[in-house]
Amino acid sequence: MISVNQLTVSFGAFDLFKEITFAINPKDRIGLVGRNGAGKSTLLKIIAGRQAPTSGQVVMPEGTRVGYLPQQMVHLDGRRVIDEARLAFSELLDMEAELQRLQQWTATADRYDTAEYEAALHRMEELRERRDMLGGHTMDAEIERTLIGLGFRPEDFERPTNAFSGGWRMRIELAKVLLQHPQVLLLDEPTNHLDIESIGWLEDFLKTYAGAVMLVSHDRAFLDNVTNRTVEISLGRITDYHVPYTRYTELRRERREQQMAAYRNQQKMIKDTEAFIERFRYKATKAVQVQSRIKQLDRLDRIEVEPEDLAAMHITFPPAPRSGLLVVTAEDLGKSYGTKVVFQHIHLKIQRGEKVAFVGRNGEGKSTLSKLIVGEIEPTHGTITLGHQVNVGYFAQNQDEIMDGEQTVFETVDRVAVGDIRTRLRDLLGAFLFGGEDLDKKVKVLSGGERSRLAMVKLLLEPYNLLLLDEPTNHLDIHSKDVLKQALLKYDGTIIIVSHDRDFLSGLTDKVYEFAHQGVKEYLGDVYDFLEKKRIASLDELNRAVAAAPVSAKPAVGRDDYVARKQNDRRRRSLQQQVDRAEQQVEEIEKEIAGIERKLTYPELMEEGTSEEVYAQYARLKAQQEEALKQWETACMALEDFTNREDEK
Repeated sequence: MISVNQLTVSFGAFDLFKEITFAINPKDRIGLVGRNGAGKSTLLKIIAGRQAPTSGQVVMPEGTRVGYLPQQMVHLDGRRVIDEARLAFSELLDMEAELQRLQQWTATADRYDTAEYEAALHRMEELRERRDMLGGHTMDAEIERTLIGLGFRPEDFERPTNAFSGGWRMRIELAKVLLQHPQVLLLDEPTNHLDIESIGWLEDFLKTYAGAVMLVSHDRAFLDNVTNRTVEISLGRITDYHVPYTRYTELRRERREQQMAAYRNQQKMIKDTEAFIERFRYKATKAVQVQSRIKQLDRLDRIEVEPEDLAAMHITFPPAPRSGLLVVTAEDLGKSYGTKVVFQHIHLKIQRGEKVAFVGRNGEGKSTLSKLIVGEIEPTHGTITLGHQVNVGYFAQNQDEIMDGEQTVFETVDRVAVGDIRTRLRDLLGAFLFGGEDLDKKVKVLSGGERSRLAMVKLLLEPYNLLLLDEPTNHLDIHSKDVLKQALLKYDGTIIIVSHDRDFLSGLTDKVYEFAHQGVKEYLGDVYDFLEKKRIASLDELNRAVAAAPVSAKPAVGRDDYVARKQNDRRRRSLQQQVDRAEQQVEEIEKEIAGIERKLTYPELMEEGTSEEVYAQYARLKAQQEEALKQWETACMALEDFTNREDEK
């Protein structure tokens, strides 16, 4: 569908990427990955036609529609949400306008027997057929489905777009892109401003989307659920992996190990060759051999290995001082702004050592309750109380607003640090990747990720026993999120996390509070337990609706039967996946063994001096093959036993 041919982007003498070539095929679901600054967003802009490359070209069939959602954009004011969304159907709107003009003209025409009148009737018929083909009669229903899927309420449709925050306006832009039904969707961090339910809706939408999708995201679960192919930009080149993100990380690690082994072998050969040249350079009897070795080095295709990104945050939260058993208590709590009720009649208790997640649609009160807990705002009615000796460390979502942009990085922490920690400020900042000249940067020039890291530093300046983190991962890459998650798992205090990142929350929290319909509902377990219970709740609603329907309606499926069937389906899929993975592993090992056996059969294929390494590798692979076959047999037996038990029921 789209061919990227020999694409190069240069800035002076620096090549962002050089002569990269790949194709986007129909139905592809591509995750575009790479280190920060590798050129992911630039590549999307070039494919979308928003930026020109230094050289090379992007080729696509004439008339190919490309939908592009950038990370940042300029929003125009003056329309209602529904009218802004309708702009996605500009062709339909133009046809409707033309059709109305023609209908008005024909209704007031003086004569009906003219060629002009006949042409108008013919054009009206064409427009009606084209409108029906493009789904003109279902346009508003489709707009409504999409906006509601992305978190808007029906009453929001009539509100002006400038009444919404930047995050909600990004959702409007995403809705417009999706409603255009382009053949290729290019999405740059589409989940940044979505809540868990909206992310789930978008995942389902993209899984069944008729066109191709290429996206950039730091949400591991989203990448795994949507993509089937991962394109990595590294060292100005691309590597194409036809697998989702998590499997890509495994293959990339294996590839890097192979790459490093090849690099070390080549470096040894270069060193030996250079030593030979240096030793015999001035001996006439070796002149031919020396020149041959020099030419050999000149022709050599040098192996490049991407330097490992060893720059990583090092987070260890100070031990939490002991607090009272009840850390946060809310009784009949409510908060309103004028006539707008955010939530009301909330009762909750958070105990010492609990790790709690606040989830729900944006605007339902998660951040509002966070501000009430830290005393930043006052409740409209009811009470919220902190327990005995509770000291709150607060990571606010709006870092841009609460940090002084004119202060430097060092000044930001120096002005709040007290005690012995002041002597270790530079070391602490270095652990969060702020070193050297970074310390003198003003906060206003920092990226979103840098501001998030700086806010984390402030949390380590004194020991807290309650950490309240409002969207702490929004600007962090996947690796930094993993580091933060591990630190929170080891933290011995109480944690409240507002987040929509399922992978980050998974296994981290033991209780979920869902904010919805001006209230809060408690769920025990982590985020995936919550999502499963939500699905059951939806089924209960369906059962109640069917029960209230006429007797002739089909009977509802019992919840217990449904749960059991879903659990069995998941277990069967899991066992089948284990069998498939084991089979794939056996096949991959057998291919490698076949390649080595060919070398052993034809020794001339081996490089000089590598026979011992080849024999050692052969022995390793045979051992791996035996282990892989055992795993495959175990997986097959488990699947067969499960299937037999199910058949007997």
